[in-house]
Amino acid sequence: MRLVAVTACPTGIAHSQMGAESLTRAATDAGHDLEVEVHGAMGTENEIGEDDLARADAAIVAADVRVDTDRFADLPTVVAPVGTAVSDPEGLVERAVGLGRAGKPETVRVGDDAADGESRGLLDGLRRLLD
Repeated sequence: MRLVAVTACPTGIAHSQMGAESLTRAATDAGHDLEVEVHGAMGTENEIGEDDLARADAAIVAADVRVDTDRFADLPTVVAPVGTAVSDPEGLVERAVGLGRAGKPETVRVGDDAADGESRGLLDGLRRLLD
């Protein structure tokens, strides 16, 4: 399955990139193609193009700041905090794939934990990246 994703955090220093790397690894391990657009301190990297959107079966938006999601209006989309992309990338990929298989352009929000849960999730994600 072909997926597209956007990661973004308020400071744009580490979490955006960590989320992108975690999602890429999870998608690849599950046998899916993923293009990730990263919003960070250096601006937007690897911007998702029209061709990527046309081929995509589903989208993931892992962001703690506002990003343009209008371009995903025709795609099944999972929206979550960027910390969820770090702590549970497999869950986000699995959820996006499930929505993609259903084929309905709907948006599902997951992982809206309290700040303590999100911080814990980021620490767990960091440990996974370092393993």
